[in-house]
Amino acid sequence: MRRSMLLAAAVVAVIIALLAVYMNSHKRLEGASELVDERFSKLVEGVPRSLEVIVEGISPEGFIDPAYTCDGDNIPPKVTITGIPDSASYVALIMYDPDAPGGTFIHWLAVEPAKGSQAIFPGQAVSEGFNDFGKLGYGGPCPPKGHGAHRYFFLVLALSGDPQLPPGYKLDDLLDAVEGKVAAWGYAMGKYSR
Repeated sequence: MRRSMLLAAAVVAVIIALLAVYMNSHKRLEGASELVDERFSKLVEGVPRSLEVIVEGISPEGFIDPAYTCDGDNIPPKVTITGIPDSASYVALIMYDPDAPGGTFIHWLAVEPAKGSQAIFPGQAVSEGFNDFGKLGYGGPCPPKGHGAHRYFFLVLALSGDPQLPPGYKLDDLLDAVEGKVAAWGYAMGKYSR
């Protein structure tokens, strides 16, 4: 009787351990799928989501201050990243709107060196790419009027090497340059409507 109870307890412990492994792997995949765009989800698949990303101007309710949009000064918000692993020497930022009528719209591409375990965009050593407005650097939220709230993702990638991108790169250039170098990732998301 005692032996069968010990065996049953061991089986229950194994089942609990297997469920924990399954839940952790499912959570990791679920986190990547939150990025909405499959290109970005694939880029971070299997990589720890350990960066904390804080974007200035996103209210507690999750809405972006108009000062950072086409309805205001259209200035880039300060983006603070913490938790950068020691193995990372650069960070890349991709700001995008997956709700745009023509598909994912890129608002900001930026890469800069990491300073220890943190980074701040835009920094003095930032290298920026072209957004989908056809301009270098930041282009703030500007959804069509009456289109409802759009989501704006600030995806940050901690990179294990220099992506060696000259200013004026495009999204595909950035994606090619960071493939296999993503050591950690994180994101913040804010909404805006007009």
